Amino acid sequence: MTAPELAAETTYRDALREAIREAMIEDERVFIMGEDVAEYGGTYAVTKGLYKEFGRDRVRNTPLSEAGFVGAGIGAALGGMLPIVEIMTVNFSLLALDQIVNTAATLRHMSGGQFHIPVVIRMTTGAGRQLAAQHSHSLECWFAHVPGLRVVAPATVTDARWMLKAAMADPDPVIVFEHNGLYNSSGPVLPGPVDLTTAEIRRPGTDLTIVASAGMVSKSLEAAEQLGDRNVSAEVIDLRSLRPLDRATLAKSVEHTSRAVVVDEGWRSVGLSAEIAAGITEDCFYRLDAPVCRVASREVPIPYPRHLEDAAIPQVHDIVAGAMTVMTGSLADV
Repeated sequence: MTAPELAAETTYRDALREAIREAMIEDERVFIMGEDVAEYGGTYAVTKGLYKEFGRDRVRNTPLSEAGFVGAGIGAALGGMLPIVEIMTVNFSLLALDQIVNTAATLRHMSGGQFHIPVVIRMTTGAGRQLAAQHSHSLECWFAHVPGLRVVAPATVTDARWMLKAAMADPDPVIVFEHNGLYNSSGPVLPGPVDLTTAEIRRPGTDLTIVASAGMVSKSLEAAEQLGDRNVSAEVIDLRSLRPLDRATLAKSVEHTSRAVVVDEGWRSVGLSAEIAAGITEDCFYRLDAPVCRVASREVPIPYPRHLEDAAIPQVHDIVAGAMTVMTGSLADV
């Protein structure tokens, strides 16, 4: 039995679902577990319809206990299964950090390579939907900090489809971050496969490199369009993989443009933007014509009111402002 052909145009949500469905058809060891993933179809409707097709044994609702069901997923992976564990939002993953960081990320090392943990942990990230401070985190950098984990953040429909498929083929734990603002986005599914290690140039340019991931990619592309009206040619790079970082692609771009802006929905202090900026500086110091600029979320818990939430997270005008400070040589704290 083979998975049906994907439509030329689909949504990010449906691309994820088709990747899961195809994996379940191809290998009976694949199952998905999480809160409300069965009859309800998941909080973000990614698993809608899978319960009816595959049944309770392979589409499993779990109790409201991330520590319990993430641990169960790791145990199932050790036992020869291929679990996909859905954590509703990234803030709930804090309840399972012991399982993810102390168990999933370490057992291959601690067993001298005798054990692999082929578990895929999907979680929703990001702000922009008025879910207030407890459900609007962007904590990708926490997981990207941990050796033993692979961390990816697909920003397009094509990457949602094929990166999830690649994650399920990986013998070691993979964290897949899905930005909540992308589920309704749509586009064509281009042919795969897509690997889990390389960044992608989404827009070529000559004057400036903008580096972004997940929900910030579309905003960076819009900013690049506006910069074009100011005669600034901006290259936009979608990181895709957060661990490992594709420093080679970043360096090649910045060596060509001589300037860089790093956009991150996470907080600025001790965040992903700092790591990327440091890597660019290390790799391209003598080619830089200006310091690397970082555009990140304000150092506050994400507010609930729409106007304050918009003010707290990077917007297109913030990216444009950061780019212009780099172009004019007057770097500001944006």
